[in-house]
Amino acid sequence: MDYETISLEIADDVAVLTLDRADKMNALNAQMRAEIAHAATEAGKNARVLVLTGAGRAFCSGQDLSDRANADNLDLERTLRDEYAPMLRAIFDCPVPTISAVNGAAAGAGANIALAADVVIASESAYFLQAFTRIGLIPDAGGTYWLTRNMGSAKAMGAALFADKISARQADDWGMIWEAVPDAEFDAVWRARAAHLAKGPTLAYAHVKQAIRGSWDNSLDDQLALEGRAQGACGQSRDFKEGVLAFLEKRPPKYEGR
Repeated sequence: MDYETISLEIADDVAVLTLDRADKMNALNAQMRAEIAHAATEAGKNARVLVLTGAGRAFCSGQDLSDRANADNLDLERTLRDEYAPMLRAIFDCPVPTISAVNGAAAGAGANIALAADVVIASESAYFLQAFTRIGLIPDAGGTYWLTRNMGSAKAMGAALFADKISARQADDWGMIWEAVPDAEFDAVWRARAAHLAKGPTLAYAHVKQAIRGSWDNSLDDQLALEGRAQGACGQSRDFKEGVLAFLEKRPPKYEGR
C-alpha cells in the first residue's frame, strides 16, 4: 500500500512507522488514522519490532482541528469508535514489541498514541500534554486507560484536569514512560533498543506482553496459571533451546523469530 500521511520502512526486522505531516506537527486526520492502522498491522506481519516516531519537530500534536469541516455536527463518539479505536488496537495488539520514539511534542491524542506502545523512549526536549480540557473535552484515544496504569490515579487525574505540559524527564521520573534521553543521543538509543528487540526471542516477547497486561484483571492464582501456560509454551520453543545452548557455549544467541 502507498501511504500519503505516514511512511513505513522495514529493514533488519525493524519496522519504522513515521507520522509524516510535519507541516501540521503530524496532526491526525481521518486518512492518517486509517494509514497508521494499516501500517501497524503490516509491520506486525513482516517485522520483529515496530517503532512509531514523528517527522520534523513533533511526534504528534493530536487531532487536526482544521480537518473538522463542520464542528457543530461532528460525531466524536463515532470518530473515536470507527477511526481511533481500530488504529489504537492495531498498535496495542501488534504481536511484536512496539516502541514509541517520541521526538517532540506529543499532545492530545498524539500523547496517547505514544502510550499505546509497549515501550516509550523520549528525547529530553519532548513533552506530553493531555490538552483535552482546554477545549472542553476529556482525555480520549486511550488516555484514561494508559495514564492511570502507567503512573497511578493521582498523577493521571492531575494530568487530565490541569492539562499541564509534562516534560520527558518528568514522565520518566513518574513512571509514565520507559526513559528520557538527551537529544543528541535520542536517535542512536531508540535504534539500538529496536535492534535489540528485533534480534530477541519473539515468542517470549509476545507472552511477556500477554502476561503483564493480564495481571491487571487476574487474581494471583489466575496470574500464576497464566505464567505457567506461557512458560510451558516458551520452554518447548526452539528459542529456549538456543538460549540455553548459547549460554553454555558463552556466545550470543541466534533466535529464529518467526
